Amino acid sequence: MPTLVLSPRYTDDSKTLRAAAGRAGWKTERLGGWRAPAHLRGEDVVLYGEPTFVEVIAARLGLALIDAPQDWLLHLPERHRRRAVNESTLAETRRLFSAPAFVKPADGRKAFEGKVYDSAADLPGALPADTEVFVAEPVTWEIEFRCFVLEGEVVTMSPYLRDGELALTGDGRWDASDEDVRAARDYAAELLADPLVRVPPAVVIDVGRVRDRGWAVVEANAAWGAGLYGCPPETVLPVLARSCSPRPPDAEWTVTPVQLTE
Repeated sequence: MPTLVLSPRYTDDSKTLRAAAGRAGWKTERLGGWRAPAHLRGEDVVLYGEPTFVEVIAARLGLALIDAPQDWLLHLPERHRRRAVNESTLAETRRLFSAPAFVKPADGRKAFEGKVYDSAADLPGALPADTEVFVAEPVTWEIEFRCFVLEGEVVTMSPYLRDGELALTGDGRWDASDEDVRAARDYAAELLADPLVRVPPAVVIDVGRVRDRGWAVVEANAAWGAGLYGCPPETVLPVLARSCSPRPPDAEWTVTPVQLTE
């Protein structure tokens, strides 16, 4: 059985996944640091945690990680984006800034907050000028759903934002109307069936409804670092397992291993 290896950071999601892995008969281990214990080498290891941690441990253990390419969203047909999205650098974005724009780090890290910036002066100034960013036309997302995708099929999904606020009720439920759930599921199926859209064998895709425009893709995320929201952890585990492999998966989806200095 696989061993679920978690980062030192105790998050609700990591604790939930650890409990689910135990119920499924998996071994579990939470590392105390960024070293990979020797006994994990050559084992069937599944990683989950913060992206930098997962990438470092994967490199130490010789594991291949699956994710969508950084520019995956940019190459989707326009009907699946419903807004203009471009890749640039902080310096270029600052130089050409002329109207409010949604700006976020292109590498998926949290180097600064992804949000609508009203002026060039509001953009983060402490980062390198060549920091790669995505610049998108501001739109209003009425509702957003997280979809864990395995081999081209949505295995579980959950609402996570409604009108920009967490779709979480006072009693801890991630809530959406039956109509929105059906619409999100139908749209995700349409996206994955589109012959012009290629997706990794294991990935998280966020979809949502843009006001006055319709359903679209918000972004793609690596399964091994994605939050669960209301997705049952038991259904997430197979996606995590497929996203982390001791043997190289399809080359086009393999994350470039980090270069270790020690």
